[in-house]
Amino acid sequence: MSRFTKCWNTSADPDDQASSSSSSGAGTLCKDGLLWYRDIGKHAFGDFSMADVQANQVLEDQSQIESGPFGTFVGIYDGHGGPDAARYVCDYLFRNFQAIRGEPPEVVTEETIRTAFLRTEEGFTALVSQMFRTLPDVATTGTCCLVGVILQQTLFVASLGDSRLVMGTRDGNIGRVNAIQLSTEHNANIETIRQELADLHPDDPNIVVLKDDAWRVKGIIQVSRSIGDLYMKDAQFNRAPIKQKFRLREPMNMPILSANPTIISHRLQPNDSFLIFASDGLWELLSNERAVDIVHSNPHAGSAKRLVKAALHEAARRREIVQPSNYYNLNKKNMLVLYGCSCCCPDTRRYPIGTLQEYTINY
Repeated sequence: MSRFTKCWNTSADPDDQASSSSSSGAGTLCKDGLLWYRDIGKHAFGDFSMADVQANQVLEDQSQIESGPFGTFVGIYDGHGGPDAARYVCDYLFRNFQAIRGEPPEVVTEETIRTAFLRTEEGFTALVSQMFRTLPDVATTGTCCLVGVILQQTLFVASLGDSRLVMGTRDGNIGRVNAIQLSTEHNANIETIRQELADLHPDDPNIVVLKDDAWRVKGIIQVSRSIGDLYMKDAQFNRAPIKQKFRLREPMNMPILSANPTIISHRLQPNDSFLIFASDGLWELLSNERAVDIVHSNPHAGSAKRLVKAALHEAARRREIVQPSNYYNLNKKNMLVLYGCSCCCPDTRRYPIGTLQEYTINY
């Protein structure tokens, strides 16, 4: 799998990447206020489109598409606490995946992907160890990860945190497209995740705490799995000079958060039409079914921007904002930077390995 594109980082120099908002956006990365988008572009096997609403002062999120003769790699990295973890993952996760995958190169297993995740976590931990004394805040940055690897009509999905992958699949010949969620989410607001944490930490009655109308691990963070967040994994990083709000009252005898991803595989079928990768901010505003319907009911070009606008309209409706397009007024706690990718799969009976039209959506 040869490298197709580097991470899409909207914080790069706009003079190098973006045209004015008057551009159609076709094939070009454009900027309109806090909205970055690419209506449609080409990769080795098809098309993609991207969009990103920057809701934080510093963009903490990254995404990437890597494509080659053996398949496609998609990564969505929803950072929190700062940009460092997401940037590191975007730089190194695919490199680690390339370095350890099987020979011949078209052979990939769940263990290949898991090892790439854990090796990336180890690398980031080593970096934080070097920087902790002078830049302690790096120990409190982390990122959710959602990865899709498409190889020989098999889709592998690996997830840490609460980003989500939803597939649109045609229902026979009746023209309807159903939404099927393929990823597992690790968020303390989910009852099974709270139970998982309680089982892992039976002697800690405060392993999850209800705070500000949300369940949080140790009253601090909602996700239970991530890369980074080392202050919740190793006691050497849960001490001064990190900020007091991140320090635990009780001794840390074992990691509280995990970097071990949940991985599933799905054999792509001719009726599997497209995929939507997105961070939790999109799914807080749009249901799986609504997002799939938007992609299915409209032209491929502009799929990403169309989903962004639908999410903004829904946020405006909930807040009774008069002008829903004014995303500058959205509370960044609820309107997060959303990243995603929808991939439109041609009939696998007609196309060889990796022939996927891809629409990548970054929110």
